[in-house]
Amino acid sequence: MGGLLAGCWAGAKGCSVSFREALGSAMALQGISVVELSGVAPGPFCAMVLADFGAQVVRVDRPGSRYDVSRLGRGKRSLVLDLKQPRGAAVLRRLCKRSDVLLEPFRRGVMEKLQLGPEILQRENPRLIYARLSGFGQSGSFSRLAGHDINYLALSGVLSKIGRSGENPYAPLNLLADFAGGGLMCALGIIMALFDRTRTGKGQVIDANMVEGTAYLSSFLWKTQKSSLWEAPRGQNMLDGGAPFYTTYRTADGEFMAVGAIEPQFYELLIKGLELKSDELPNQMSMDDWPEMKKKFADVFAKKTKAEWCQIFDGTDACVTPVLTFEEVVHHDHNKERGSFITSEEQDVSPRPAPLLLNTPAIPSFKRDPFVGEHTEEILEEFGFSREEIYQLNSDKIIESNKAGSKFWILYPHTATSGNKDLRTPQQVVLCLLGLS
Repeated sequence: MGGLLAGCWAGAKGCSVSFREALGSAMALQGISVVELSGVAPGPFCAMVLADFGAQVVRVDRPGSRYDVSRLGRGKRSLVLDLKQPRGAAVLRRLCKRSDVLLEPFRRGVMEKLQLGPEILQRENPRLIYARLSGFGQSGSFSRLAGHDINYLALSGVLSKIGRSGENPYAPLNLLADFAGGGLMCALGIIMALFDRTRTGKGQVIDANMVEGTAYLSSFLWKTQKSSLWEAPRGQNMLDGGAPFYTTYRTADGEFMAVGAIEPQFYELLIKGLELKSDELPNQMSMDDWPEMKKKFADVFAKKTKAEWCQIFDGTDACVTPVLTFEEVVHHDHNKERGSFITSEEQDVSPRPAPLLLNTPAIPSFKRDPFVGEHTEEILEEFGFSREEIYQLNSDKIIESNKAGSKFWILYPHTATSGNKDLRTPQQVVLCLLGLS
């Protein structure tokens, strides 16, 4: 099954679509219904993971939302609902009565203020998994404060470990706290709560937060604090850029190679590929010699192009690999052979869902992401709302329906997309994330 799927993904988009239709019922989370309250970054990613593996995800968007800034709407449907109005909150309660999971991304106290806290919703549906994904958690002095990935990373302690020697700590994009410690950790919590429900018949509340999720990811750092791995200042240890055999080097064409030759046998292959002589070099683990060794390695790597170094190291255990750009990664032989990246019907490329379950694999949707409010009426009908109720909710502006597509793109076409490129400025994107545009 795994080889067949990989071949299919590596081949044609149409093949993948037919696979989703044919094997959708075999996905691991098939039959699980999720209500996601719209947010940015971690929440949308968490819900997309669930959707990729078969869950039916309804994203509840806010009235006036112009578009889904997260771009993580794959496999979801969108309903626009005004939760600030009591009748809007009542609609959400009806949805949650028939759902397995509610995913909410707000700070402590927001849902309770809307009369949508877990005590109310789980009283009406004891089987409901109530997943709370926040920055600082549901308790503690920071629980009501705003923050972003870099703040959560800082408070977790991890940020203090990342950075070059003599430089300020720096965040590795917004990947660690938002998506690993936040979205992915929350998805794991939801899966465990669903499994526990098979034994107890009851749902539970999940307090997932990015500070603790990121800290938990760093357990290896904590458990090895007393070892020699971290005895030097930041940026001078083996795994944080200090070692000449665990870092990146610029090549003759301005590209980069990544080196991770830790074990002695792999290090010997690195030295061989660089055409250096081991007996003329310091001991691999002589930390005092590492700065000079890095300079020596850098001089050697700078004499050949990335392609030339790939010819030397590909197929060896030297642990030397090219630093691929997003444009290059899709065309790399290994990734093509495994079908590691997929292309949507709009020709957008993204990573295939992972891990690959051989019996119940994820079959991601290849359709475009939903417009905000595209499925409002359809979803409400499925949850038992009458046509009269839907009409009244629409008339009273409790809900919004947008079957034709995003009004924002129609009113402001210059901020839309061209091909696969987003033409918005970084400032426009940030303002959107903050809800100020």
